Amino acid sequence: MRSPVVAGTVFEAFQRTADRFPENDFLQVLPETARYYGIEARTFTYRQAADEISGLARRYGRIGAAGAGLAGRRVGLMLENRPAMFFHWLALNALGASVVPLNPDWREAELEYVAEHSELALAIVPAARVAEVTAATNRGGRTVLVDTESLTGLAAGSGALSRAAAGGTPDETMECALLYTSGTTGRPKGCVLTNEYYLWAGTWYTQVGGLCSLTAGRERLITPLPMTHMNAMAFSTLAMILTGGCIIALDRFHPKTWWNSVATSGATIVHYLGVMPAMLLGADPASEDVRTQVKFGFGAGVSARLHAEFETRFGFPLLEAWAMTETGAGAVVIASREPRKVGTACFGRPSDRMSFRIVNEQGGDAGVGEHGELWVRSTVQRPGFGFFREYLKDSRATSEAWEGGYFHTGDIVFADEDGDLHFVDRKKNVIRRSGENISAVEVEGVILQHPKVAGVGVAAVPDEVRGDEVMACIVPKCGAEDADALARDIASFCLQRLSYFKAPGYVAFCERLPLTPTEKIQRARLGELARSLVGQKGTMDLRGMKKRNAGT
Repeated sequence: MRSPVVAGTVFEAFQRTADRFPENDFLQVLPETARYYGIEARTFTYRQAADEISGLARRYGRIGAAGAGLAGRRVGLMLENRPAMFFHWLALNALGASVVPLNPDWREAELEYVAEHSELALAIVPAARVAEVTAATNRGGRTVLVDTESLTGLAAGSGALSRAAAGGTPDETMECALLYTSGTTGRPKGCVLTNEYYLWAGTWYTQVGGLCSLTAGRERLITPLPMTHMNAMAFSTLAMILTGGCIIALDRFHPKTWWNSVATSGATIVHYLGVMPAMLLGADPASEDVRTQVKFGFGAGVSARLHAEFETRFGFPLLEAWAMTETGAGAVVIASREPRKVGTACFGRPSDRMSFRIVNEQGGDAGVGEHGELWVRSTVQRPGFGFFREYLKDSRATSEAWEGGYFHTGDIVFADEDGDLHFVDRKKNVIRRSGENISAVEVEGVILQHPKVAGVGVAAVPDEVRGDEVMACIVPKCGAEDADALARDIASFCLQRLSYFKAPGYVAFCERLPLTPTEKIQRARLGELARSLVGQKGTMDLRGMKKRNAGT
C-alpha cells in the first residue's frame, strides 16, 4: 500500500529540488575538510550535483541489462562525508539499489561480518582500502566487487551482477539503506530503512516549527556527524534536500576550528552531540563568541548543567531532540517551543503524530515524575510508519522490540506535570546501587565540569555489599601527576553536586575512552574496561568518601 504522506524516492525528491533551485548551493566542502580528504575545496550547486549524480547513474546502469544488476541489491559505501558519498547514494537510489554505509574505522572482522550479513554485491571504498576490503568481503566464498569512487574497475566485473535481485519501479516502499547499529552490546544489527523512512525524516524536520523553523532556499546546515549515522544521513540531508538548503559536511568535529567553520560557511543551523557543547565551553571566552547567524542547534545529549551556560555564551538555542535509528521520524520528540525547561534534560512534548507509554519496572504506566522505559509508535498511518522496516535476518529481535504494539526504546525517561519528557539514561546504563538507580550520563555530566577533566565514562562495577558501585574512567586534561589527589578532588567535586551515592566509588585515569565514530561512549567496552581496572594499581578506591551529607 502506498503512503498518503510521502511518495517516491530520495533521488526523485532531490531532482524536484534541483529543478526548483538549480543554482542554490547543495553541498559545501570547506578547506580543512578538503585537506583531510585530499580533495578540492568547493561548493556544488544543485545543478552541478545533479550532473554528477546523472553521470554516476549512467555508469552504474551499464552493469547488467539497464542497471538490472543493481536493482534490489546492496552496495557498500566507505566514502565518509565526502561529496562522493552523497552522489553515489543518490545515483544508486535512482536505480533502485540500497546502500550500506561502511564505517571507515571497521577492520577485517567487522567488514567480513557486514559483507556476509548484508549480502553486499559491490563496495565502493578509498583506493588505499581496496585490497583490505576485497580480502574481508570475499572471505567465506562470497564474491563482492570492490572499486573506488571513479568506478574504473566495474566494467570488468559487471558480469557477476547481471542478474537482478528484485524488479519493479523504485518507490517509497523500497529499501533505501541498511544502517548498522554500533554493536556496543553484541553483534551489530542491520536496520532496514526504506525511502519512506528518509522522506518522512526530512518532511518532519520541515514541519516542526517553533524555534526549529526552516526557510526554503535559505538554510545552510553544518554537521560533523558521519553519514554512517541516521542524524546526518536522514535528518540533515533530507531536510536540506526538501527545502533547497546547503549541507556543510565536515570530516569530523574539530573543537579548535569549529567556530571558524561555522562562520566561513555561513551556517544557519548546526547539528551536535552532547560532547560538543562541553568541549566548546572549555575554550577561553572571546568577544566574538555570540553567533548571530546561527538560528539553532539540533541534537541530543547536552549536559543539563551546561545547557544554559552554552546558550548564554554563544547566543543561540540548543534544541534537544530524541529519536533512534529504529524510530526515525516515526516517533521523534524535540524541545522546539518555549518553555524548553533548559537544564532539566527535557527533550520536549510528543506531538499527536506519535503515541507513547512510559512503562515502569512493574510493567504498568509510570506516574508523573516516575522513571520508566519509553515505548513509542506512530499514529500517522500505521504503528511503524517512518520507522525501520526490520532488523535484517533477525525476526525474533524485531518482534521482541515491538512486543505489545509499541517499539521498546530501551531509554529511561519521565514525564513531568506538563507532559514534557525528560531523559534519564539508557536502560542498560543505569547503575543499581543499594536499591538506588543512578544514571551514568548524569554522573558523567557533573565530572565533565571539573576543570581538569577532558573526558569521562561512568559504568557499574560489582560490589559485594551494594550490588553495583559507580566507577569513573577519566581522561585528564594535562595528565594526572598526583593521581590520588586529583581523584579525591574529583570525588569531592561530585559530592558537592550530587547525592552521595551517585559519586564515583572508584576512579581510574586513562589515556582514551572507547568511543564510536560519533563520539558516543561504547558502553559494552567501557564496562569491560571498568571491571578490569578494579583492584588494579592506579585505580583509586574512594568508597570511604561516600557518606551521607559528605558534600556539605
